Amino acid sequence: MPADHTPGQPASHGATASSGATPGASAPEHAWRTGDAPRRVAQAALKELPWEVGVAKPDPTIVVDGVTRTFGGLTAVSVDHLEVQRGGITGLIGPNGAGKTTLFNLLTGFDQPNTGTWSFDGRPLGKLAPHQVARLGVVRTFQLTKALSRLTVLQNMLLGAQGQKGESFLRALVPGTWRSQEPANTEKAMELLTRFKLDRKKDDFAGTLSGGQRKLLEMARALMSDPKVVMLDEPMAGVNPALTQSLLGHVKDLREQGMTVVFVEHDMDVVRDISDWVVVMAAGKVIAEGPPESISQNQAVVDAYLGAHHDAPLTVEEEDRVLAEAEAAIAREENAEGDVIGSETRREEDR
Repeated sequence: MPADHTPGQPASHGATASSGATPGASAPEHAWRTGDAPRRVAQAALKELPWEVGVAKPDPTIVVDGVTRTFGGLTAVSVDHLEVQRGGITGLIGPNGAGKTTLFNLLTGFDQPNTGTWSFDGRPLGKLAPHQVARLGVVRTFQLTKALSRLTVLQNMLLGAQGQKGESFLRALVPGTWRSQEPANTEKAMELLTRFKLDRKKDDFAGTLSGGQRKLLEMARALMSDPKVVMLDEPMAGVNPALTQSLLGHVKDLREQGMTVVFVEHDMDVVRDISDWVVVMAAGKVIAEGPPESISQNQAVVDAYLGAHHDAPLTVEEEDRVLAEAEAAIAREENAEGDVIGSETRREEDR
């Protein structure tokens, strides 16, 4: 059990979770059926878990095993084991360059790993293209919004509808095969736009929206496919503070509708407000997991953000060593500079 584990927390739950809970047999699953609030259910499922990296969840929807991704000599992602609890909001945090977006890209088919496997509801997702992953129920948004600026807001929404017969080239030539779907798709799109307070913008070009409105549009468009898992990459980045609370409310609402949410965020106030569980990455690895209140107590997390000796005064011996190393470096630079000047002087004399 790690040192930052809650005192008195029973270790037996870790072993129970690792053995894998049978779907339908756990108290949290029973709570779903009896109509308990989704947040309470998610928190109940995670409450007794040990705060350990790679801990097994009672009802995981996404499972990652041994996934690595390298770019040349740089290891961007190296995740041994990670599980995402169904029906909860999982925050993914870490310093810049920790590998969070790269992991998102791998899980959603936008990139392929060097090694490892990952699955959604027991189905392997390796080698699947992004649109195939989306059809299974895993959708994502991006740090930089991907709205098609020269299409209207409503047209952007309609692109997200699933099972459109008109997407086939041959069927597109025969309007009778797909025209009957248009009213239902349009009605659904308008319901979502109204919910996200974008209905008045339906005929505006997406390129005219503000940054926050584009984030709302991207989230609304993702919901057109009736996803089971929504992955949000920095949904609050660049958003006007006036829209931040609106976005937070929509993220929470996804959980209330029974969806699983995974989101990347740097604002710890946001993470604490909406997360049921937090995963911390640094240098491509998962270095900590636990409920939001546990993360600030985890020394590995503090070290990753602030440095291992950020609050520790140096001893006299360490100060002497650091000073000696600095003086030696200065002396080497002066000697090297002297050698260069001497060489140039000799060349001038030879001339």
